[in-house]
Amino acid sequence: MAKWIDACATDDIEEEDLIRFDHEGRTFAIYRSPDDAFFCTDGLCTHEKVHLSEGLVMEYRIECPKHNGVFDYRTGEALRAPVCVNLKTYNTKVEDGRVYIEV
Repeated sequence: MAKWIDACATDDIEEEDLIRFDHEGRTFAIYRSPDDAFFCTDGLCTHEKVHLSEGLVMEYRIECPKHNGVFDYRTGEALRAPVCVNLKTYNTKVEDGRVYIEV
């Protein structure tokens, strides 16, 4: 059964950036888009399990810091080799200045 987890404050993430969030042995990446929306994906690249929190955010894309694979963080879609497996995404909501993810 899915539940909502309080992950961070909205102010913890700059526009067009992300933060790492660890919960119960899992790593997530939480993004703030250019239009001030929040998104969440698995926090590790599907190619070699590198933490995406060290990657570069450009508009709606995250570039893995190790081999420069790119994902659309809104959908998790793998966009550029060497990544070929999509990231898992998670629903987000904002309430009272806090970002929640559904896990």
